[in-house]
Amino acid sequence: MTTLRRRIGFEIELLAPRGSDRRALAGSVADQVGGRVSTVFHTDSEPSLVPGMGQFWHLTPGFAVNDGAGRPVASFVDDITLVDDLRDLADPTDVPSAEDGWYRILSDEPRLLRLVERHETPGAPFDRVLRSAAELFGTRVDVIGPVRRLDDESGATLAMATALARGRDRPCEIVTAPLTADHHATLELLLGRARTLGFTVPREAAVHLHFDGAPFRAPGPFANLVRLFALWRDELRSALGSNPAATRVRRLPDELLALVETADGWPALQTAAAGVGLTKFFDVNLTALLDADPVRDTVEVRILPGSIDADAITERAALVEQLLDRCLLSEPVPSPERAGGDLRALADHVV
Repeated sequence: MTTLRRRIGFEIELLAPRGSDRRALAGSVADQVGGRVSTVFHTDSEPSLVPGMGQFWHLTPGFAVNDGAGRPVASFVDDITLVDDLRDLADPTDVPSAEDGWYRILSDEPRLLRLVERHETPGAPFDRVLRSAAELFGTRVDVIGPVRRLDDESGATLAMATALARGRDRPCEIVTAPLTADHHATLELLLGRARTLGFTVPREAAVHLHFDGAPFRAPGPFANLVRLFALWRDELRSALGSNPAATRVRRLPDELLALVETADGWPALQTAAAGVGLTKFFDVNLTALLDADPVRDTVEVRILPGSIDADAITERAALVEQLLDRCLLSEPVPSPERAGGDLRALADHVV
């Protein structure tokens, strides 16, 4: 069994079988650890169908599990990239019930949505949704068929609530608490329950790893991270078995690679790197390293394939762990051409 050394948070994308949902998995895990489930809001964005409006932000129901001592175990949330397995669903029972808590709250302004989130109660009955926010804004909730709409006094829409789309209770991203020991055992507990309930790996699935960002907040380690994921992209994806159907991943900008070879000093490098268009949706998410006070100070590796097997996930994570160790050495990470294309040798610090 592979043993991991670093503090790592795992994000594992799965799909519930028809007739089940992510709440069922959360409940099963809570029973296993003698804990409890709490309903939480999960925030994400989705493309807008309204002309001239780029995207909506939304809150959807997620479920957080704490163990018997109150310590976080994992949360179980939606992932909007998981769509292929839900296409052409003809079974009307696959429509989640808003009355059972399966609804989403939408806004075109993320700051407004954060305010709504602060004042609304996750899992509140659908007939009461947005009422607390309405009191805050001094207005009322309009009922328009199956939609609840909150407008301000001028008639501008602030937020809406509606039932989840068909099958959207089934995608389940397991987000673990940061693990410092017993990584494999914790993953096996979570994934073993998922397998027992019939969960599967969806077509677009990936596994994301969050490592502590602090060691990489310096010119040398940051530059080596960029070299590793930019220069060794093909070798990394091959060794890890990256899923070609996974979305929201892409190559790091060439401008960033050029920048780390020339920038002088960490503050200057941070400032310059922030100007090359980085978002979280690259092979590796470096955005926290460019923020003076990030919400979550991590390096997120996003190119592991989907899996429901703890052995496979920990083995791949061990390779990433070794490669990140190599990035902390003072010697620059060489190009594959100079290193003979041997990623394993790079991980073993031979090159």
